[in-house]
Amino acid sequence: MSTPLKPQLDQAYMLRQMNELLNIPSPSGYCMAIMKHLGSEVERLGFTMEQTPKGMGIITIPGQRKDKVIGISAHVDTLGAMVRSIKSSGMIRFTAIGGYAMETVEGEYCLIHTREGRQYEGTVLTTKPSVHVYPDARSMKRDEANMEIRIDESVKSKEDTEKLGIGVGDFISWDPRVRILPNGWIKSRHLDDKASVAALLGMLEWLKREGKTPLHTLKLVISTYEEVGHGAAYIPADITEFIAVDMGALGDDLSGSERHVSICAKDSSGPYDYGMTTKLIELAKREELPYAVDIYPQYGSDATAALRGGSNIRAALVGPGVHASHGMERTHADAIVGTAALLLAYVMEE
Repeated sequence: MSTPLKPQLDQAYMLRQMNELLNIPSPSGYCMAIMKHLGSEVERLGFTMEQTPKGMGIITIPGQRKDKVIGISAHVDTLGAMVRSIKSSGMIRFTAIGGYAMETVEGEYCLIHTREGRQYEGTVLTTKPSVHVYPDARSMKRDEANMEIRIDESVKSKEDTEKLGIGVGDFISWDPRVRILPNGWIKSRHLDDKASVAALLGMLEWLKREGKTPLHTLKLVISTYEEVGHGAAYIPADITEFIAVDMGALGDDLSGSERHVSICAKDSSGPYDYGMTTKLIELAKREELPYAVDIYPQYGSDATAALRGGSNIRAALVGPGVHASHGMERTHADAIVGTAALLLAYVMEE
């Protein structure tokens, strides 16, 4: 292969952007504020983000050649919840947005977002929250029927809660609890997939700063419904190669780590494109990036949605390794920088 690219990426910039993104609530279907923020940052870098009717963002970077269009996606939508009903006690019963275990949100702080634009704080609890009162507080099953949200307002009835403007269908976002440590470790909710979005911004910042043009036209796709399965079901028809950038799963019999770039060969939807996956592995070796090739049996991506939506594409999946996915997640700055470096090597390569 050709000479290593070795891009000098701005890690501090990527971490700043990630911190801002993590602190903007964006459960699937409630991504208006984060897309506005992202559009402003993309424009500041000298690019333009168009939005589809569905709310997805498309950033087009013209290439040196026009014979092929490469698509790269990441998603800003996250796990969250929605008000299912208001109980007679004034507590909120909620329904999950995205797939997570209820144990991972028990005790979590949250925001309830009303249709009128008001926000109220709350806490997720079981319906038997005290071991001093309920003998089965420890053993009761954690499922939607046994969970509720205590609102931090003086409410004692359904009517009290409704007077606040809270109603069925209001979105609920979890407190991300972002920590970016001096040693490079990052722990937060929603690193899936805002760490990957930060990597894409790092790519754009490098292209702008260095005055570089990708070999082929590049379209960055920012999806807003990935966590509910149809994020990139639509992508521009001229894309023929598509890389979904999403968190790398870690665990038993997987070889990745929080400092690796994860390259997924197969997930629940089947194998990814052989040629693209091979090229990504070769480029990771050439760029001397810590990487791992893994298989995720309980995982789907924006590439999955695009293929099932009928897109005639070759597809691959990469991303920073993230521990405890859909829970209290953790990654490392090395994995985010490595992901951006691998993507740049791919789009600048013949």
